[in-house]
Amino acid sequence: MTLYKPSALLGVFMLALLSTATAHAEVRSVFIQSRLDYNAILITEVLFVYNDAVLDGFPATKTEWYSNKRGFLESAGDHVDLVSIFVPQGFDSEMASLPQRRADAIKVFVFGQHDGSTRAPIDITDFENVLVEIDQFGILVSERN
Repeated sequence: MTLYKPSALLGVFMLALLSTATAHAEVRSVFIQSRLDYNAILITEVLFVYNDAVLDGFPATKTEWYSNKRGFLESAGDHVDLVSIFVPQGFDSEMASLPQRRADAIKVFVFGQHDGSTRAPIDITDFENVLVEIDQFGILVSERN
């Protein structure tokens, strides 16, 4: 009769559980708030990714995103949803309308038009209620209460 140590059995169980579980995004809401002049027009984009293959060759910076956005979206097809949040002149905030299948996303990223050109996309996959604050220095992303 072979006896197994409880720690070994627990390790095998956890490995099996992790290999069958797929992580999904927690994002339920995205709120954009500007600390800039009311005359500023703001655009922030939230990308929901539903397939790991899309992450191969994913844009590493804001410049890469905006220079190849059309080609990237065409090649990704229905494996992504892009939400563009437009805050027009005279307003300082906007609540984004998110895709119905957002809970199925494996990754969620924010690209801010008012961010530095070398800034990497911000991963918000594990945030539930997202606050994007825009000021003269770029964007700051945090969990909203």
